Amino acid sequence: MATGIPSFNISTLEQMYIDSCMRHDVQPNIEILSGFFKAEVKKSCNELCSLEIILDHLKDIDVPPLLDVCATIESSEIEAVDVRNGPSCTLKGECALSLMRTFNQKLRVVDLQDSSFGKDFLWELAQRGLECQTLNLRSSHFRKLNMAGKFMQIHTLNLDFSTSLTSFREDCFACMPNLVCLSMCETRVANLWTTISALSKLSCLVELRFQKWLCCNGGASPSASSGGNLDQPDVVLPISCTDTGEQLTDIDEETYLNPDIDEMIVKLIFQVIGWEFDYTDLLANVSSGWNRQFNLQNEKEESLPGSFGRHIADVPLKYIPQHASPICFEKHYREYMIASLPHLKVLDNLPVRKIDRESAAVTFSQYFEYLPYNRKHKESVVSILHKREIKETRSHLQSKNQKLSYSYGNSPYFYTRSLCAAKVGSSAWPFLHSLSVSGCDLGDGSRSFRPRQFEYHPSLSSLLVFGTLDGEVVVVNHENGKVVRYVPSLGAMNNVLGLCWLKKYPSKLIAGSDNGSLKLYDIEHLPPTVTSMYLGAGSITFDDFDQLTSVHINSTDELFLASGYSKNVALYDINCGRRIQVFTDMHREHINVVKFSNHSPSIFATCSFDHDVKLWDLRMKPIRPCYTNSSSRGNVMVCFSPDDHYLLASAVDNKVRQLLAVDGRLHLSFDIEPTGSSQNYTRSYYMNGRDYIISGSCDEHVVRVCCAQTGRRLRDISLEGKRLRDFNDFNMSILAAHLRPNSKY
Repeated sequence: MATGIPSFNISTLEQMYIDSCMRHDVQPNIEILSGFFKAEVKKSCNELCSLEIILDHLKDIDVPPLLDVCATIESSEIEAVDVRNGPSCTLKGECALSLMRTFNQKLRVVDLQDSSFGKDFLWELAQRGLECQTLNLRSSHFRKLNMAGKFMQIHTLNLDFSTSLTSFREDCFACMPNLVCLSMCETRVANLWTTISALSKLSCLVELRFQKWLCCNGGASPSASSGGNLDQPDVVLPISCTDTGEQLTDIDEETYLNPDIDEMIVKLIFQVIGWEFDYTDLLANVSSGWNRQFNLQNEKEESLPGSFGRHIADVPLKYIPQHASPICFEKHYREYMIASLPHLKVLDNLPVRKIDRESAAVTFSQYFEYLPYNRKHKESVVSILHKREIKETRSHLQSKNQKLSYSYGNSPYFYTRSLCAAKVGSSAWPFLHSLSVSGCDLGDGSRSFRPRQFEYHPSLSSLLVFGTLDGEVVVVNHENGKVVRYVPSLGAMNNVLGLCWLKKYPSKLIAGSDNGSLKLYDIEHLPPTVTSMYLGAGSITFDDFDQLTSVHINSTDELFLASGYSKNVALYDINCGRRIQVFTDMHREHINVVKFSNHSPSIFATCSFDHDVKLWDLRMKPIRPCYTNSSSRGNVMVCFSPDDHYLLASAVDNKVRQLLAVDGRLHLSFDIEPTGSSQNYTRSYYMNGRDYIISGSCDEHVVRVCCAQTGRRLRDISLEGKRLRDFNDFNMSILAAHLRPNSKY
């Protein structure tokens, strides 16, 4: 900012502009001349001398003469420049950016609501930055926010109604050290973890908004405050906190009090409501931001879903959220935000009080994990490895007769778990890369696949097999993306729905299709590419099981089970290559999944849409189950924990429970919010161990990672997908079903 006595007064700037227009052979723009006149009037009235430029009033030819003058504004009487646009702007994006950047640090407010400049303009703005103090980008077209440019002066950013905005780059706010107020109402932001990770870079952030809580009269008749207009809330208590006098919210939605409201009225209101609130601080806090509306939340009274209520005297008040982003519907959203952002003072127009922070801390510790294995502080992988080396050196120097005691910090799993926690804590964004299985050259030209089911190899971590909607079976090395073995579809088109590797014979796997076909393949005897004379070499065919959906092999690789769209389960002998027995009417409805235990070759579990999970024992000739556990919804998935201590049962719409495998008693119910959809099929699996589970549903774009011992949520991973598996700790694969029909498989 320029210091000392200004070199140019406003009349001099106006004359310079007229002279520049003559040099460029352009008529002076009436609106620019009007802007200089208004700035002169403000100066004479001892108001802030600001120049307002409306981009809608400019054409491309008006910009060069104005740029000649802009360079001198830095040392003129003009104290601030505000730039705005509207829906009728025809100015090119590059011209608008050049103009705004010329004002340098005197640029105060940039209001680009419903910007028509396009994506290239937004990209250039985000990458190079701007010197403004308030940036209003309502209804912008950002999808993944990446404000990488320098925004060193900005204190207020408004991204309301940017309905394409879903997420953030990790360092998107790193160049905004002075950002105080941020609004993102009615966006598509949904992930708590990546959002907090991005916002944590904002050390000065005190006001955040993903929705607006509006206070209205619950009575039937309009009050005087709304002037009898039923379209407006009856009672609102907003406080204006903009230093520019701008209203960045929709005026017609709310009845605003004057920012200079008599402090005695505010004091009286808060006394009547019974709030212990420092009203003097409230009135004094006019540093920056938008028109804040402090809604008075009653945490004790029950009210209708999506609102809460309170009484002032005899007037019932209701508080209703408007323009909420999806993140607001996450369970414990407010508590998570408050606990994760210690400097936050206002969230969604509601002040953050001391009691709110205390309550949020309790809720966070009850429902969330900051890091895996309950680690409290982030630590680097290098630091952990260094500590391990020092400890091993000291242990080696101990007497051979001295026994090592394994306390918590000295357990044999301590460093492995610490390394996992360090890797997960290093970033809220998982490292994602697509497995390229399209366009593969298999000897007969390029081929694309449509995967339907996949399974990791139990001992060779680089291999996985997937079956396709066209009946193909493909073994790939997912680390280098190369196809290892390929089995083409034979006969009628069919979906491969069942896949399972043998454990003791790592080259063999069972594949089953929905047409009933069941085969055992030995990949060591399969051709690596398509051959013109494929006669089923390296495979064994079993008796068909009609409408098959699931296969699973026991722990000794001697038997496998098959289930499908029926109430029956078939038992097969792998060594003999034949079906031994069919167990009939095991459930009241068709069986979704059948799973052997990991260590007992005769124990298996089944689940069905009849709401039941059942455990069976082949040694007891399974006429009746060992036990039955019933859910309130139809069961989609069941599996054993790696040590067989637990069963993980997943029912429709995020009903995930952990049962004791020994007797079926409920051990833990995972607190995952339902969507209300009866078609939201949920599948859950243990990660590589029994410490954590992953859960995903077909109607949601998120995979959840939860602690299997406490149920606390560790992380949500946002993507479009379903079908998930894992191999290494906190590594997983997801088979994604794209919603856009033109997306590649």
